[in-house]
Amino acid sequence: MPLELELCPGRWVGGQHPCFIIAEIGQNHQGDLDVAKRMIRTAKMAVEFLHELNVPFFKVGSGDTNNFPYLEKTAKKGRPMVISSGMQSMDTMKQVYQIVKPLNPNFCFLQCTSAYPLQPEDANLRVISEYQKLFPDIPIGYSGHETGIAISVAAVALGAKVLERHITLDKTWKGSDHLASLEPGELAELVRSVRLVERALGSPAKQLLPCEMACNEKLGKSVVAKVKIPAGTILTLDMLTVKVGEPKGYPPEDIFNLVGKKVLVTIEEDDTVMEESVESQSKKIKA
Repeated sequence: MPLELELCPGRWVGGQHPCFIIAEIGQNHQGDLDVAKRMIRTAKMAVEFLHELNVPFFKVGSGDTNNFPYLEKTAKKGRPMVISSGMQSMDTMKQVYQIVKPLNPNFCFLQCTSAYPLQPEDANLRVISEYQKLFPDIPIGYSGHETGIAISVAAVALGAKVLERHITLDKTWKGSDHLASLEPGELAELVRSVRLVERALGSPAKQLLPCEMACNEKLGKSVVAKVKIPAGTILTLDMLTVKVGEPKGYPPEDIFNLVGKKVLVTIEEDDTVMEESVESQSKKIKA
C-alpha cells in the first residue's frame, strides 16, 4: 500500500483516498520578458519565501528535479513535496528518491513529459506503473500537458493519486502553455470524470453483487437433465447440460462435480438438477 500523506490540512493523498487534483496557473508572465526575468530572480528565494508563507506543500517543477542541492534544501523544510519528473530519466528519479527519502518521507512523484501540448504517444502512462513498483511507499501521480482530459482520466484509472493540469481562461492567449491548458469548463468536466472513474474502480473482490441479482434471476443458468434420468442412475457428463431453468438448482460451475453421483429420484428431461435429487457424497463409477 503506498504511503498516505497529508498534503494539505485535512486532505490526504495515497492509499484509498480520492485523487488530489491540482489546477496550475502556469506561465503567468504572458510572454513579457521583463516580468519573466523578475520571476526568475524571485524564484531564487522561493523556498524560504514559501516556507515563511506557511504553504501546505512544496511543488518541485520538472526543471528543478535534478537540482539536487535545491531538493535537499526543500526536503529539509519538512513540508510535503510534489515532485514532477519531466525531462528526467529513471536513474535520475531513483537518485531523487534516495536524496529526499531520508530527509522527508512525505513526498510523491508525478509522471510528466515536458512538451506543450503533449502528444498522446509521448504521455507514457505506463511509467506510473513502473514508479509504483520501484517506489511502493510513496504516492504516484501525473502531471499532464496534453489537450483534453481523456489521458488524465486514464492516469487516474492506472492509480495516479495526484493529478496536475494547467488552467487558463482563454486558450487563444499568447504563450504555448495556454494551448496545453484547460479552460474552466474543461477543468470542471475533468473533476467530474475523475470522480466517476474512482467510483467505477470499485473493489478488487469479484463476487455476485446485489445489483446483479435481478439479472441473475432472469439469465442465471442451472444444470438440467439432458435426458430423462431414472432414480438410482450414476450421473455421467453426457446426461447433463446447462440452461436457464426454474427453479434454480446446481449452478453451471458444479456440473463436473455432479459426475459420478447417484440420482435419488427420477429427473425428467429439461428439469433442473436440485440438491435434494442427488446424493451428497461422490462415488466413482466402477468399470
